[in-house]
Amino acid sequence: MGDQTSTPASQLPASEENSAADFSQEINPTDGLHAMRIVIVNENSNSALFIEALLHRNGFRNTTITATGQALFSVLKKSTQQPAQVDLILISSTLPDIEWQQASREISTSKAWQEIPVILIATDPEWFEANAKQAFNCGITDVIYTPLRPAHFSPRIYSALLLKKERTIKKINARELETELAERKVIDARLQYLVNHDDLTGLYSRRRLVKALENALSQGRRRGQPVALLHIDLDQFKVINDLEGHQAGDQLLVNIANMLRKFINKDKVIARISADEYTILIQNSTQVRTLEFAEMIRHAMKMFSFEIEDRVYSIGMSIGIALVSADDDISASEVLARADQACFIAKKHGRNMIHLYDEQDQEVNLQRDEAQWTPKIRNALTHNRFCLMFQPVINLKSNQIEHYEALIRMRDEHNELISPGIFIPVAERVGMIHEIDNWVITQAIGALQQLPEDKSHVSLNINLSSHAFHDPGLLQRIKDSLHQSGVDARRITFEITETAAIANYEQTRAMIIKLRELGCGFALDDFGVGFNSFSYLKQFPVDYLKIDGSFITNLVNDPIDQTLVKSMVEISKTLGKKTVAEFVESEEVLEMIKSYGIDHAQGYYIGKPGSEFEGVESVSFCPLAPNNA
Repeated sequence: MGDQTSTPASQLPASEENSAADFSQEINPTDGLHAMRIVIVNENSNSALFIEALLHRNGFRNTTITATGQALFSVLKKSTQQPAQVDLILISSTLPDIEWQQASREISTSKAWQEIPVILIATDPEWFEANAKQAFNCGITDVIYTPLRPAHFSPRIYSALLLKKERTIKKINARELETELAERKVIDARLQYLVNHDDLTGLYSRRRLVKALENALSQGRRRGQPVALLHIDLDQFKVINDLEGHQAGDQLLVNIANMLRKFINKDKVIARISADEYTILIQNSTQVRTLEFAEMIRHAMKMFSFEIEDRVYSIGMSIGIALVSADDDISASEVLARADQACFIAKKHGRNMIHLYDEQDQEVNLQRDEAQWTPKIRNALTHNRFCLMFQPVINLKSNQIEHYEALIRMRDEHNELISPGIFIPVAERVGMIHEIDNWVITQAIGALQQLPEDKSHVSLNINLSSHAFHDPGLLQRIKDSLHQSGVDARRITFEITETAAIANYEQTRAMIIKLRELGCGFALDDFGVGFNSFSYLKQFPVDYLKIDGSFITNLVNDPIDQTLVKSMVEISKTLGKKTVAEFVESEEVLEMIKSYGIDHAQGYYIGKPGSEFEGVESVSFCPLAPNNA
């Protein structure tokens, strides 16, 4: 007897997944059971048809009849390859070609079929209660004795199909959970990769480099081996990136990463730590070998070219090296900072250079100063910790003090005064000098405003930094301060150093003219330091030349200084400019500069800088009495 199917395929569940989806939408547990497929395995056709009739009477019309165990497994194999899955097997205990125990065991141990319940249809005469335990051990779900009784048969079928339904849902849920967990593992692995690798080039990230560097330092200390770190910064990358676009820039970075990879072996680690910066960590490398390796990379970069369409670009690299001996107790972050500082110096010295970190490097000390003083300067600006001191300037003709030089100081956390020579250079390098210039101008003009009427003849010299004229808003702020205070512009003389004036000749000259148009005077400070600048004096419309103190300090004993100072005075008179001698610290010097025809003098002999100004609380000075001049 061949297979017989009573229900069209169009009424069958499409797949296990579809069944699970259908089950999830059902309200009652028994919904959908009548559509499930039942396979009857019985060698007696009459018995098989009788069982099928009982099933149909109870609404289970999706049935298939097979006569042998071989036919059963053929149906099962086909069910795994097409949508018509098997949901329940009713197997006879007297099959001719296979024992029911073997068939049940194969079904229950098969990954594809183990969810299918198997009900054993046992003939009453040959079945004994002692065999029940054996049946369940073989994977049988239930045992129904013949003759079959409809009242008992139907509930057993419902129960078995509900079990199949539950197993199917459980299997699908487990599979979905496995899929979700697998996807999470993939996502976690991807995130872990992105944390440790640069997404563009695939090289290690800064985070991963720091870990590798920490391990290398620890290992180097244990084994007594040095560690080297190369910081590589591409030269002209921004130019190419701006000209050709970010996509071309990204491709250039990838190409360079691939080129650098060729130099990496098991003792080296490479990372991309920022846009156009790479690092290479080398274990157990001496200074000589490290420099040779760096030169090899630099040479490879020299031979490298980047082509885009018909344009070819060459690009260089600046390399900074930090070498750490086994005895150095240093952190990974400090090694990174040293390599970065060395690379900065290599770039500053002309690009496409290699520089080995040295604690004695001037640039390193400047960077340390910046790191130390930048927050202090910012704090002083925020919390008004700057103050002005005023040093008197004497008119050597009248022997009277007519003006003062405003000198800035900074108070530290202990209210100790800090000289501008310490913090001004840092402020100029880190971009805070314009704020300081503005503060000095505002405070100095405010000090003049507070003087009583009988001191209206007193004027102030205000120092401007070498960067002051780069500030496009400077002139307007000076105008606003003068207008708001009502101070006469003729009472103010601005000072800038000779070196700064020459370095920014055109810009300085234009600003001097505009300030003099307001009525302000102008002085060239530290005059004579750049002695080749005499030719510029004809073009600078300044009022005063302040002779640098280095020519005055030893004037009495140095005939060369005497000759130079006389020459400066002579040139100044010829150009119609007044002279001021700085660093006058003795009566002998004072008498000598008077004899040279110098117009004004200042220094500790004339008066030290004071924190109180004449007639104004918070400003003072030490006036020079006429009989002491």
